[in-house]
Amino acid sequence: MTFSTDFTFAQSLDKDDPLAHFRSKFHIPQKNGQDVIYLCGNSLGLQPKSTRTYVEQELDDWASLGVEGHFHGERPWVSYHQLSKKGLSELLGVSTSEVVTMGSLTENLHLLLNAFYKPVSGKNKILIEKMAFPSDHYAVSSQLQMHGFGRNHLIELQPDQDYNFSTSHIVDTIDHLKDELSLILLPGIQYFTGQSFDIQTITAAAHEAGVVVGFDLAHAIGNVPLKLHDHQVDFATWCSYKYLNSGPGGISGIFVHEKHLQNDQQLKGWWGHHPESRFKMDNQWTPSEGIDAWQLSNPNILSAAANLASLEIMQEAGILNLRAKSVKLTGYLEFLLNTSELREKIQIITPGNPDERGAQLSLMVANANPELIKNLSEKGVVLDYREPKVVRVAPVPLYNTFSDVWNFVNILTQTLKTS
Repeated sequence: MTFSTDFTFAQSLDKDDPLAHFRSKFHIPQKNGQDVIYLCGNSLGLQPKSTRTYVEQELDDWASLGVEGHFHGERPWVSYHQLSKKGLSELLGVSTSEVVTMGSLTENLHLLLNAFYKPVSGKNKILIEKMAFPSDHYAVSSQLQMHGFGRNHLIELQPDQDYNFSTSHIVDTIDHLKDELSLILLPGIQYFTGQSFDIQTITAAAHEAGVVVGFDLAHAIGNVPLKLHDHQVDFATWCSYKYLNSGPGGISGIFVHEKHLQNDQQLKGWWGHHPESRFKMDNQWTPSEGIDAWQLSNPNILSAAANLASLEIMQEAGILNLRAKSVKLTGYLEFLLNTSELREKIQIITPGNPDERGAQLSLMVANANPELIKNLSEKGVVLDYREPKVVRVAPVPLYNTFSDVWNFVNILTQTLKTS
């Protein structure tokens, strides 16, 4: 598509946007009586207006039913985790028996690594990417420590394209280290650069090398279409408060490929016990079917309700439709940045190929610091800053507009002129 720098062009794109009405389903923060330009959905998604209704339903059931809400509420709590399965399965490309809502991202990382990291003599190292998000780094380091291994057993893959990783480089590294690696943990989308990883090719290379592979999908789920089952990914987890718009600290979830679900390798918790005999309390383990056996505790219902509210909006929109708008929206942002006065002051470190990124451009800005973000916030622009000198900009297709993008570039240009 050929873009234009004229503001009326942005307005025309908004007018023709088939997903434009979804913006009205979200609360947009205000600044000086105006909607802010919210480009921080990769950190915390906005609140759907329906979230209050979903959460208040559970508060009402708790108030009126007490403990009987587990079985007699509008959405009985004892089976609440079942309600999110269809929405998650569509986003992840998995069967409903391979996915369950539970826990938090870091807790689930520990749970999954405990199950899948099985070091043997010689083949006992773990591969992550350089500058992995701390959740991944800490969880992997803890697992190594618990097995008696030191820092030299953690291999950090170095980027070969400035800040990014070519797929061939990842595959070659896996092949080179195949006799040493036990497990690989990589992001679906790298949080710092916004690079989208080729999950299918990486997984195939890992399995060819006899290595288990899992993905942290915190920045990928709800952002790009996924096919975890068909691509044979062993395991994955995520958080729900970014592109899934489920609230700060929102409930997580896990995926385990069906080929692993009969191995009885997971840690056990009472909510993983089969529901028909769970309340016999006889301490005789009878697993639930599929991945439900991996549940540890009964889920936080209020958080799960917020998650459900957002998932239903995403099902209505459709991940393929969201992706199509995202490619156009992010491409428009890239076009405006590259044709403005900013092109001399910033470096886009996110890959230029739309197939290698999601709804994010990371901008390396000369002399940037947290004060820049504060100045932009005062002008009604919300985004975030990451060391060193990177401003992450995330135009989210559910609620961001092409006019948002145009206005952001205009405000950033004027701000950097005077800073």
